[in-house]
Amino acid sequence: MKIIKRIILFILLILILTGLLAVYAVKIEPYRLAVRDYELKKEPASAELKLVHISDIQVSEAYSEERLEKLVDKINGQSPDIVVFTGDLYDNYASYHPEKKVEKALSDIQAKYGKYAVWGNRDYGGGAMRAYPRVIQNGGFKLLANASETVRLPNGKTIGIGGLDDVLFGTPDYELMGSQELKNCDYKILLMHEPDAAERLPENSADLILAGHSHGGQVKLPFFKMKTSLAKKYTDGFYTVNGMKLFVNTGIGTSHYPIRFLVPPEIDVFRISI
Repeated sequence: MKIIKRIILFILLILILTGLLAVYAVKIEPYRLAVRDYELKKEPASAELKLVHISDIQVSEAYSEERLEKLVDKINGQSPDIVVFTGDLYDNYASYHPEKKVEKALSDIQAKYGKYAVWGNRDYGGGAMRAYPRVIQNGGFKLLANASETVRLPNGKTIGIGGLDDVLFGTPDYELMGSQELKNCDYKILLMHEPDAAERLPENSADLILAGHSHGGQVKLPFFKMKTSLAKKYTDGFYTVNGMKLFVNTGIGTSHYPIRFLVPPEIDVFRISI
């Protein structure tokens, strides 16, 4: 009888623990917002640039526009020089697409030298293709679709920021960073959505590549990890690809299922010395 009671108790404990973990994955972790700091140096350095990177907000009923206020406060709390967004503003534009509140939240983000965005795959689907440029631009972001901008710092050095069109549904120009304008920049940053496509870029064409799309798998378990097309090899954090530094952001919102476990939403802050 004692053995049976112990087995029943063990099963009950497992069920309780599973229930608590499920509650955490649905009700707690998706609402967390981690801020991660990284330092990057290119010698000789005479100035520091603070760049904030966000990706995959995926506004939906699970991530309503009201939650954007917390995100905006966190970003502005970093006093960024530049803010970049690497795509997927709405989760499914056809089923949930508030615009004015999203535009207002995006416009409240403050950045000294500018805000830049690129297309994600979900920015093309469900009617989003028509709305995304308008919403992102009304929010004060410059949308880079196979285009680039140059930022000049007070010390005279220049930052080249290039943005690729979405790989899955757009027509990305992988030779973008080879333009004469960007070649002369002191530090080159490339924004793209799908990280695995970084392997298609020419070697050493950028100092830093920023991407998203993967959500970091959303759930990290020894026996399970969600995989996404063109984000199967590079899922989170830093990698070296074709001689370049690639960083993959794990996103703000969620995809397919409104859950996260050991992969909290994140804002990445890069302190770049050049």
